[in-house]
Amino acid sequence: MKKNEMSVQSELRDSKKGRNRFSIVTASMLVISVAVLTSGCSGEKKEGESASPSAAASTTVPAALPDGKIVSSPLTLSYFVQLSTNRPSGMNSLNDMEAYKELEKITGIHADFKHPTAGQEANQFNLMLSSGDYPDVIEWNWNSYPGGGQNALKNGAIIKLNDYIDKYAPNLKKLLDANPEIRKQISTDSGEIYSFPFIRNDPYLLTYYGLTLRKDWLDKLKLEVPTTIEEWHTVLKAFKEKDPNGNGKPDEIPLLFQKGKMNWGNDILNAWGIRNDFYLDTATGKVQYGALQPQFKEFLTTMRSWFKEGLIDPDYAATDDKQKNAKVTGDLVGATEVTVGGGIGTYLAAMNGKHPTFDLVGAPYPTLKKGDKPALGQQEPIFNGLGAAISKNNKHIIETVKWLDYKYGEKGAMLFNFGIDGKSYTMDNGYPKYSDDVMKNKDGLAFGVALTKYAIPFGAPISQDKRYMEQNAALPQQKNALTTWMKADNRGWLPTLSLTADESSKLAAVMTDVRTYNDEMFDKFIMGAEPIESFDKFVDRLNKMGLQDVLKIEQAAYDRYLKR
Repeated sequence: MKKNEMSVQSELRDSKKGRNRFSIVTASMLVISVAVLTSGCSGEKKEGESASPSAAASTTVPAALPDGKIVSSPLTLSYFVQLSTNRPSGMNSLNDMEAYKELEKITGIHADFKHPTAGQEANQFNLMLSSGDYPDVIEWNWNSYPGGGQNALKNGAIIKLNDYIDKYAPNLKKLLDANPEIRKQISTDSGEIYSFPFIRNDPYLLTYYGLTLRKDWLDKLKLEVPTTIEEWHTVLKAFKEKDPNGNGKPDEIPLLFQKGKMNWGNDILNAWGIRNDFYLDTATGKVQYGALQPQFKEFLTTMRSWFKEGLIDPDYAATDDKQKNAKVTGDLVGATEVTVGGGIGTYLAAMNGKHPTFDLVGAPYPTLKKGDKPALGQQEPIFNGLGAAISKNNKHIIETVKWLDYKYGEKGAMLFNFGIDGKSYTMDNGYPKYSDDVMKNKDGLAFGVALTKYAIPFGAPISQDKRYMEQNAALPQQKNALTTWMKADNRGWLPTLSLTADESSKLAAVMTDVRTYNDEMFDKFIMGAEPIESFDKFVDRLNKMGLQDVLKIEQAAYDRYLKR
């Protein structure tokens, strides 16, 4: 199945560990990070010392240049960055993207992109850092670096950008001055800025995922969109028993969640006000871990009951993306979790002309009590750790800062959110409308894939434009779903936190075992292989694994964040 932008964004988030600060850090990665720390100590800078005096002193930018021009003679910057697998055929480098071609014409700077091999990104990133042979620019999700961006600064791999932004990045500086919360999120606990960030600077851009149901099935059975767990049970039971697909067979799958979403997602668990990970208890201001809470036992009890009744796909644990898509487009699934583009958009397009009544509707995250506001829906942070950092080996820092800053200005933002005027978009009463080559690609390319030929408004060092999402989610079903999903409270989401190298190492060591055990026991509880009565033993073992020590680390990091 061709994927559109939202599935691209979802994959990007996973591959770069965008939101999940607790993803497993491999032993080799930790070893390499220690080596980097050791090699970087000799070059560690003292307070107030320039990040790279010789490099900064060597940069001379001519005063009188054409608009947007940064250098008077060609300059090449080496640039390490992952290349999305969801791109048009023949696009083997970001140099093939029209936005970067145009950026080179405007600024006079050429980017020599170094793309790691697909599937080997983390290994090649670590090998690059351990070698000390750094490119000029390193674009990465720095939350996945042991100790985060602040530790990469301490290790001497990348440089502090605060002074450079103040002097040479007027576009980003203006954005940060007008939005203190963005500055807070992209800074370390000590106030250092280490990258030019990917920013979602509008609430409309933070949510793109949630629950959906077959609206035509609901209409046929004269049912309303469920809002509570009790109403969900009623709807799913009707889907199972009343043959809504009309084929005379009891083959309907009332609810399908894939393994990762069933356990680590927040679609149903939200009703109990927790998540199966770290979250903020808004009543106390304390960081908690959901699996330790009594509400998690209640959730497991309900899911076990639904599974036993046949309301949950019995093969959920083994269902991959391809199998899920086949079940949905095979007219079998009544409800599932989706992205707004890769799910709703893709499924509606796939069934257009094949199934005359097929329709989807976004459902609110459920609650236990009618009328309550959902506690924790899906919401991305304004900054998820992804950014372009400047390495200590860069000999043209000022030029690089100006080049990266161009994307945050009006012209650069248009270029990287929408591409080329007259080709990938046209202006309609001041509104940039994507062209048919993007929206209705003649080769059948999905929106996100077709757009990648021209621009990259998702997962790049830019400020994302709301008007991009408005067109990516252009169908009424998509717009309504986004509006519905955005109504959760979401105060319980933790911001992106900074961990010290020692904290990161300790957390990784504990959470490797915790997550594995949690995952195993989840399936056993749901499928009945382990009685719910064993829940207390489950919690006791999690604590013995060191989860309470990790909670202290998370709490300390959150307390530091509040003081930024």
